[in-house]
Amino acid sequence: MQLLGSFIAARSNYTLARLEFAMASPRLPTPPVIARLSDASEHALRDEWPTIETQLDEALTFAKRLKRQKSRSLKEDAAFQWLERSVRELDQYARAIRWVLTVTESEDV
Repeated sequence: MQLLGSFIAARSNYTLARLEFAMASPRLPTPPVIARLSDASEHALRDEWPTIETQLDEALTFAKRLKRQKSRSLKEDAAFQWLERSVRELDQYARAIRWVLTVTESEDV
């Protein structure tokens, strides 16, 4: 599943962006962790996806909250911009994966 591979790559990118942001802004809270899938299988996806979706929601909320609170200083902060882009990219892939899971679950019924 190419979509899952893209999500895994985007999640790795988020991990690096998260680390860079934490190093560049040690006084700010650390962005939430988003776990990786144990393997790139449909079984792992179905078992682990709800947890990953919850973690992604936390990361989206974190980025939105931080942007509202610190909007002026973060507009030019490259580490935050990378983090925010990474979270948005993950969200796009996650929505597509959720759609695929929903369609395949309804077909199985």
